[in-house]
Amino acid sequence: MADWLNLLKYDPIEPLLKSSDLAIQYFVKRDLLQLNEGSIEEIWVLNEPQSKLKKQTNDGFWKSNTRNRIKAPAVNYDLFETFKAFSILIDKYEFNISNIQIEKAAEYLFSCQTNEGDIRGIIGEQYAPYYTGLIMSLLIKAGYENDIRIKKGFNWLLKMRQNDGGWVIGSPGCYGDYSKDDIHQLTTHYIGTKRDFDFSKPFTHSGTGMVLRAFAVHPNYRKTEESLIASNLIKQNFFLKDNSSSYQHPDNWINFKYPFFWTDLISVLDSLSLIGISKDDKDIRNALNWLINNQLESGL
Repeated sequence: MADWLNLLKYDPIEPLLKSSDLAIQYFVKRDLLQLNEGSIEEIWVLNEPQSKLKKQTNDGFWKSNTRNRIKAPAVNYDLFETFKAFSILIDKYEFNISNIQIEKAAEYLFSCQTNEGDIRGIIGEQYAPYYTGLIMSLLIKAGYENDIRIKKGFNWLLKMRQNDGGWVIGSPGCYGDYSKDDIHQLTTHYIGTKRDFDFSKPFTHSGTGMVLRAFAVHPNYRKTEESLIASNLIKQNFFLKDNSSSYQHPDNWINFKYPFFWTDLISVLDSLSLIGISKDDKDIRNALNWLINNQLESGL
């Protein structure tokens, strides 16, 4: 522990332990202070996760209250709502499939997997490798790393790579001559899945960072050549403008959110550390220096 603490200007342990969030206290003691904090199930009974679980339907999903269903009939808003609830339970409280409600939620998410292998519906009938990777990462952490449906998802993700080895944000099948209005219709209405791929287009670090999380949390796929290629691509783009249309501005690198959602500096560093990229790598060192230099006096 002392090694990483010595790199920082201020000690973050005390302010973290003073958090009113009992889950934060638990993980700080367990992971940073390496204390025996007992079973993870002790934080499963906290108010936030229990409140979230009470809103789950008997069919395993969380129902969205959106009013946009008529305007966007092809969008599976319940899938998106379930993904959000599932991410909180898995990432903030480390629920897993030993909990029957998590198992039911996972089966609902898998029910949205197509025969091709992707999880489809969040952008209508179009492909969304970034959401597929993100949802797969949660399913893997929940305990499904050896499930045949996860392997099917990885096979699909590997087929959806751009020629440079990364992935795009949006659908790789919507690269035709489409206007913004066309794209809106394609991603909200039942028009069919577009397959006019252009894999020569450059990867987006926003999309690649989300897909890479699935590879990073899987004990086997994190070791693949494809995982390393994508890792090298994304770390060379720290603090740079993205190739995507939605998340271009470099400031998105430091727009942090947890549970991890859109690609940011911390989410990528987390993935690359699991994949095995050295902290002494030049790009990693630059990113760590930014975090060290921007630590607050409070320790956070």
